Amino acid sequence: MNRQQMIAEIVLVFRVLGRQPGFWVPTILFPAMLYAFFGAGLAGQGAAAAYAMASFAVYAVVGVGFYQFGVTVAQDREDPFTLWQRCLPGSALAPWVARVLMALGFAALAMVLVLVLGRMLGGVVLSGPMAWARLIAVVLLAALPATLMGTALGSLASARAAVPLANLIFLPLAYLGGLWMPPQMLPEGVNALSVWTPTRAMAELAWAALDGRTLPQRYLATLAAWTLIAAAVTWLAQTRHRKVQFG
Repeated sequence: MNRQQMIAEIVLVFRVLGRQPGFWVPTILFPAMLYAFFGAGLAGQGAAAAYAMASFAVYAVVGVGFYQFGVTVAQDREDPFTLWQRCLPGSALAPWVARVLMALGFAALAMVLVLVLGRMLGGVVLSGPMAWARLIAVVLLAALPATLMGTALGSLASARAAVPLANLIFLPLAYLGGLWMPPQMLPEGVNALSVWTPTRAMAELAWAALDGRTLPQRYLATLAAWTLIAAAVTWLAQTRHRKVQFG
């Protein structure tokens, strides 16, 4: 994988997405809009307001991973251009690295919108620039497994089924992870299941970063496991597709 190919792949992904603003703009704006409607209502409630902002920031990056890149992976599998691209010489890994890098960029934009509204509408005040930096770093860390979960979904689902399946998986994960309400408010059985979900791990890490606490090892391990599973599913599914297409 050489540098020129990597740059070319990034430019290609950016141009393709840039020509579809009706697809990526709502994905980026929706989490911020949802936070403005619900999360910002906790303005003036101290830690609760900050926790809500962090939760919706995690919600933003997971949404980008599922909808922006999970759906496009499914669509690209049925695109003749993508089939032609795979026949070209070069590293097969470069397009995937380009997708992940672009996903992190779009996820960062969605996250920043939530954080700006948290400061402006939610009145969230953290202890200093380092507190904001910790939160941003951890949420961007969550964007990587979120993107890989999206690509795993897109590698398994057809283009027509990708969006409904993304809704079917992402929305329950957001609820189970405590992104819409504190985990303590979840039913006891749901809360017990919640601790094994990737979204709960992401949220717990974001809340720890917000408080300046050491990141919980349990949730780091949980998130690492989900990341490896998503990467393995993507690789196996894409390998199967290549065998079907090229023998």
